[in-house]
Amino acid sequence: MPTSLIDSAVFRDIFSTEAMRRVFSDGNRVQKYLDFEAALARAQARLGVVPEDAAAEICRHCHVDQIDFTKLKAQTERIGYPVLPVVQQLVALCRDGLGEWCHWGATTQDITDTATVLQIREALALIEADLDGIADALAALAKKYRDTAMAGRSNLQQAVPLTFGYKMATLLAGFERHKQRLRELRPRVLVGEFGGAAGTLSSLGGRGLEVQAELMKELKLGQPAIAWHTVRDSIAEVGCFLGLVTGSCGKIAFDIKLLMQTEVEEVYEPFHEGRGSSSTMPQKRNPISSVYITALTSVVRQQAAALLDAMVEDHERATGPWEIEWIVLPEIFCLTAGALAQTRFMLTGLQVDDKKMRANLDLTKGLIVSEAVMMGLGPYLGRQYAHDLVYDICRQVVATGRPLLDLLAENAEITKHLDRAALARLCDPANYLGEAGAMVDRVLAMRKA
Repeated sequence: MPTSLIDSAVFRDIFSTEAMRRVFSDGNRVQKYLDFEAALARAQARLGVVPEDAAAEICRHCHVDQIDFTKLKAQTERIGYPVLPVVQQLVALCRDGLGEWCHWGATTQDITDTATVLQIREALALIEADLDGIADALAALAKKYRDTAMAGRSNLQQAVPLTFGYKMATLLAGFERHKQRLRELRPRVLVGEFGGAAGTLSSLGGRGLEVQAELMKELKLGQPAIAWHTVRDSIAEVGCFLGLVTGSCGKIAFDIKLLMQTEVEEVYEPFHEGRGSSSTMPQKRNPISSVYITALTSVVRQQAAALLDAMVEDHERATGPWEIEWIVLPEIFCLTAGALAQTRFMLTGLQVDDKKMRANLDLTKGLIVSEAVMMGLGPYLGRQYAHDLVYDICRQVVATGRPLLDLLAENAEITKHLDRAALARLCDPANYLGEAGAMVDRVLAMRKA
């Protein structure tokens, strides 16, 4: 019975995705061990290090469906690591003792680390597809609502007007940076491992680097400048990258939860029958995806910290920190996949109420444009005096509930310089959006560059 939500029959497609679970499944991991062994045999046969018929026989059996997983489990529990049991089964499958050429000059960690990198390569392709999908959804929202005015909020209070398109474009810019980060980290991270017992390739009699180069060509991975058995910055970098990505998802979820509040009601998650229902309150439409994203983001962040702990390893082969990666790296990727899938679903079906956005702009009787009024009066009254005067009038709005425009138009100091029509223009939130539209356009143009 699965006990993790990642594998739960009920929750698994809420907290993760089938595609990402497949990448980090037992079957795919063992297949990656076998891919390494086959690539090593082919590379060494090409260089004359092992016989060609041995390489052919080894490759013939490097298929996960030939591995006995019951036996693998028992042997792993006895030995402590799964690679040697896989190699033992592979050797036994080969005819005429040719399997003895298998694993020539390699060590357990070479296979384990390279298999992990191969899994990371597959997993990052899935991450990239979701990043692209989220960026596309944000771009569509930014373009559609480029000029849709809404309240900007600071310290949970209305601040000055902006547009919903601008809000989406700020998030889009962050996801474009994530896409750039992914492009930049791939060459650092997608590097194989082949160093032998202590990383020096001493067992290959002076041909180690030659074999290493051919092996990495076979696997289409970067060749390491030097062994990285206990120098784990590239693995930690992946975890930190996923922490950044899910952090952005968490930001989106937080904002949407706040905008869904009954007192706000400016956006809603996608709706279908029963989604977000309460078991007792028929009127409720609770956030769902946002809630899951919040939880997933928090756990990924904690697990990324564990990968940073795993960097502190002893000498040339670690006694424990390495195994931290075995535990948390699959979880980080699986939970990140869940957060990205929920974010993509939410944004592609997001319901935006532009009428409520406008109504909320008028909620404070014009106070949201007090800065606009102050700046408009500044050239006539001086900025500081205009600030103090508008501040006092704002207090009157709060005390009386009367519109800011009316109180401004009744002030003789102000009407000496601006009539009611001019003041009305200052008090229209749609006239105080600054460079929001231009900034949206600039972010959208970045995607085409």
